[in-house]
Amino acid sequence: MERGYEVIVVGGGHAGCEAALAAARMGARTLLLTVDLDRLALMSCNPAIGGLAKGHLVREIDALGGEMGRAIDATGIHFRLLNTGKGPAVRAVRAQADRLQYRLYMRRVLESEPNLFLQEAMVETILLEGGRVVGVKDRLGQTYRGEAVVLATGTFLNGLAHVGLESFPAGRAGDPPCLGLSRSLKESGLRLGRLKTGTPPRLDGRTIDFSRLRPQKGDDPPRPFSFRTRTLEVEQVACYLTATNPRTHEIIRRNLARSPLYSGRIKGKGPRYCPSIEDKVMRFPDRDSHQVFLEPEGRWTHEIYPNGISTSLPYDVQVEMVHSIEGLERARILRPGYAIEYDFVYPTQLQPSLEAKEVARLFLAGQINGTSGYEEAAAQGLIAGINAVLRIRGSEPLILRREEAYIGVLIDDLVTKGTDEPYRMFTSRAEYRLLLRHDNADLRLSQYGFRLGLLSPQEYRRVEEKRAIIERTIERLRSKRSRWEGEEVSSLSQVLKRPGVGWRDLVPCDPELAELDPEVADQIETLIKYEGYICRQKEQVLRMSHLEGKRIPPDFDYMSLEALSWEARQKLNEVRPSSLGQAMRIPGITPAAISLLLVYLEKESRMALGR
Repeated sequence: MERGYEVIVVGGGHAGCEAALAAARMGARTLLLTVDLDRLALMSCNPAIGGLAKGHLVREIDALGGEMGRAIDATGIHFRLLNTGKGPAVRAVRAQADRLQYRLYMRRVLESEPNLFLQEAMVETILLEGGRVVGVKDRLGQTYRGEAVVLATGTFLNGLAHVGLESFPAGRAGDPPCLGLSRSLKESGLRLGRLKTGTPPRLDGRTIDFSRLRPQKGDDPPRPFSFRTRTLEVEQVACYLTATNPRTHEIIRRNLARSPLYSGRIKGKGPRYCPSIEDKVMRFPDRDSHQVFLEPEGRWTHEIYPNGISTSLPYDVQVEMVHSIEGLERARILRPGYAIEYDFVYPTQLQPSLEAKEVARLFLAGQINGTSGYEEAAAQGLIAGINAVLRIRGSEPLILRREEAYIGVLIDDLVTKGTDEPYRMFTSRAEYRLLLRHDNADLRLSQYGFRLGLLSPQEYRRVEEKRAIIERTIERLRSKRSRWEGEEVSSLSQVLKRPGVGWRDLVPCDPELAELDPEVADQIETLIKYEGYICRQKEQVLRMSHLEGKRIPPDFDYMSLEALSWEARQKLNEVRPSSLGQAMRIPGITPAAISLLLVYLEKESRMALGR
């Protein structure tokens, strides 16, 4: 038998790739098991990375030493900074990827990692000894021993695909599902639920009349995702915009009886914030149209992804629906859209480290935890891979706080509030989003990446040099007096706070600003203009810190607190929060319950001191 591994990662999607790379780069002998080595890091849905809040996650993954940011910088074909007309908290980069090149890039990176071993296998069973995972077994009976296991199985657990009233087992189109692992997880004591997601039909770009559509070009110059990417020189490819219309909606309504979603065949709950076109038409009957973005799947392919018409309607209805849309009247479908149902693990059964509470050293990441999106999956994979290694070494886990990172918000939401629908990250989920801007992810998190060995000393030094430049420049602008529009001003920073004034306007008064990296100069402008709001959010963090710092023993007996309602005791016992702050975020836990819990904790603390 092959000698054991320290970390075994099951699944080769975005979560699995980041988990395996993190573990291997931290020095752990790591095995990545996947159904098909030719489909590592496959973009099963849209060929894009980033976007609102998701771009923040990618920047944070990069700051911690993950690979997704560098992968999209190397393979992107269309880059845009979104929400430029809004405040800095909600701006984010989004990029179209060359789908094939992205996958090939990630495979090259994975294969070049000396501590990482790749193998094709369908895992069916987790192996347990004494309440702890010790490895996995595949469907051929081969066992793989490991000190920790990360499950990143995506939509493969009991996956069932639907096109119209036809259903077939699949992990995704073209891949078989994993049928045994769900049973193994249930036998280990984990509770599973059922979710649904979907994808639109793919179109042949040669059959689309782009002359009738509005082009959407990328930014010039494009902004990279990775702070480690010095420059980004790429010949960008345009996207195009069209929309559905009343005729499209009539076709959909007329065929709802043949929809697996509306005929009752699909039991899993779908994404509320990225619904199918059937759901859009039925939920918003007053809308005459819905936007459709035509996104190229790559630089050297004619395949087009029509973002906005995800569907599981029968193939003939998909054809009729597509042909009703302007510019797509003669479009040929290359691959039909489909829906897929799959099992997931209720994430309140996980610790903030993403380790299962009831199965020691078993970590879960990605869609198995109820999330949707490449970025959410990659973020969880990175943290799970890091914490698997730290667990083996007996070190404290990396747990990012809500005021530190969107990754912290994501994981805290999952393990504290749970989810019964595909969870998607939004800026609105972060209460301290002005502190969590996409432009300062490296300043917030690179210390952790460096400490863990995922960032090199040179990479970390660049971040600290950037921090020093920002601090020196702000101090200079605060102390530099000048004349502005004929009047003496106390400082250039006060001028910069005025509406309509940007850092470029100050260059005649401070030529050194012109020498800065434009993104660094933008960041300086943000810190000065929004200084009052940023200080206010930092004060809010301080006020909450006493609750976050009030730790709850892991073996605390919630069921004995008779002064609390039965419902509150059940919820606290299920989540088992690590702090009073986390307890406060559990849905249904009232301020009165928190006050009572605080009284009990202080009473236990006094009794412990007395002993």
